[in-house]
Amino acid sequence: MLLLIAGRKSIAQMTLAQTIVMISIGTIIVQPIVEKSMVKAIIAAAIFVISVIILEYLQLKSNAFEKFITGKSKVVISNGTLNIQNLKKLRLTVDQLEMRLRNHGIANIQDIQTATIEPNGQLGFELKEDAKPLTVGEFKKLMNIYFEEINERQENPKYLQ
Repeated sequence: MLLLIAGRKSIAQMTLAQTIVMISIGTIIVQPIVEKSMVKAIIAAAIFVISVIILEYLQLKSNAFEKFITGKSKVVISNGTLNIQNLKKLRLTVDQLEMRLRNHGIANIQDIQTATIEPNGQLGFELKEDAKPLTVGEFKKLMNIYFEEINERQENPKYLQ
């Protein structure tokens, strides 16, 4: 019940503070088995859950507090060029970054406009205009232009010569 109140997130989505609190709750829940004091364990777990809720509320209200607790994303590729300094700060090798890119179906670093490592460790990226896949909306626009051209050629006798 207390874990439901704290929120449903996988470990990968949790901030460092949330992960520490959840591990602490797990440790506290084991205590009643050892000490046979269920009330103390429930109170301690409730305190940890309340602290998680307060931390999340403060992060919503204050950008500075959010940056302090969660951190901020780091740019690792800019306009198709690796940012080696940020890779070193993140202790991430070029091979590890390329592996993450391949997992997203990206074979060439030059196809990326911007790539970041988010505070939760996930890779975020934006492809360059020429590397983006064609969307259904864009395809419909192209087809409309194409059919308009065909109709115009059929209706205008100068194109038929």
